[in-house]
Amino acid sequence: MAIQPIQNMQMVMPSQSIAKTTPSDFSEVLSEAMNGLNATQQASSQARVDLATGKTTDLHNIMIKTEEASLSMQLALEVRNKGIEAYQEMMRMQL
Repeated sequence: MAIQPIQNMQMVMPSQSIAKTTPSDFSEVLSEAMNGLNATQQASSQARVDLATGKTTDLHNIMIKTEEASLSMQLALEVRNKGIEAYQEMMRMQL
């Protein structure tokens, strides 16, 4: 059995580059991160309220949302701690 070569193969990726929207400064990046953290915390809280009031019985998704919110908060705290450590290290530098 002979294997035929692929003829006229086109690029898999589109030829036009996709423009990514990136925030222009650090305050926008920080604001978007905080809004995302707040959204995950609110989704987790609402899922727990729905479970407590009997609106849903899907414990699996509630646990996923709760863990996602917990991990998001832990990440935010670690980023904050690293930022504080970097600031303190700069303040200890002698000129």
